[in-house]
Amino acid sequence: MASGPLQERTSKAPADHPRAVRVGLVGRGIQLSRTPAMHIAEGTALGLDYRYDLIDTDTIAEAPALSDLIAQAEAQGFAGLNVTFPYKRDVIALLDELSPAAQKVGAVNTVVFANGRRRGHNTDFWGFAESLRRGLPDAARDSVLLLGAGGAGGAVAHALRDVGVKNLAIFDRSGGAAQALAAAVGGRAITDLEAATRDADGIVNTTPMGMAKLPGMAIDPNLIDARHWVADIVYFPRETALLAAARAKGCRVLDGSGMAVFQAVRAFELFSGLVPDENRMRATFEAFTETT
Repeated sequence: MASGPLQERTSKAPADHPRAVRVGLVGRGIQLSRTPAMHIAEGTALGLDYRYDLIDTDTIAEAPALSDLIAQAEAQGFAGLNVTFPYKRDVIALLDELSPAAQKVGAVNTVVFANGRRRGHNTDFWGFAESLRRGLPDAARDSVLLLGAGGAGGAVAHALRDVGVKNLAIFDRSGGAAQALAAAVGGRAITDLEAATRDADGIVNTTPMGMAKLPGMAIDPNLIDARHWVADIVYFPRETALLAAARAKGCRVLDGSGMAVFQAVRAFELFSGLVPDENRMRATFEAFTETT
């Protein structure tokens, strides 16, 4: 069983006695998630007996309350849990403490159980920032339009600020959510997408629009211009309708794979206390096809 996260950082478990690490992902509609494979393959490579369970409340008849799912995992000796839609904010009330990133974002996607306490982290924050730094290193960041103000939107908003975005316009169908996030990050909630797009260097989608189970786009493609860079956090499919439309306009694009890999890299380290090989985890992610 894993000890406290990030303690005594090493890159290999004892070869003669593999350490058991059990973790899981809690969410709805998560059967196509690539996160378990990345964790399991990396755990095996580092000599761990690594187990990753999917706790998909869409597939559980009379699914227990989130509080019960968290308590059950903790009681069963899990090292921690990844948390995804729609629980990233609800889980906060069930935790003992939050990392600085989770406090800043107001959402949790990784819970670590250690020493009788539950600590919440947000690895989406670093995951998106790292993906943008590497994928579009010289992209103009003076003004960005953010689509979506949910749990992922909060992480990305703070990440955009962290990488130097000065003017952040936030659009969400729930005006209240956009206003709350804008107040938290020093951005501005907008309702006029046409004007915001005209002023933006980049456009980032953090809504679920574009996923295989929710096709479509969160913005009219006619508002996109060749001068924009466009990023999407959706990774299944990799080429969302938004990215396809942007690419057809001549835009530079960033798909959701980088954020998916980098958030998993950070979560793996939190769960296991070992330093993962990000290239190896990326290779596992890339081994998937669009139908698996």
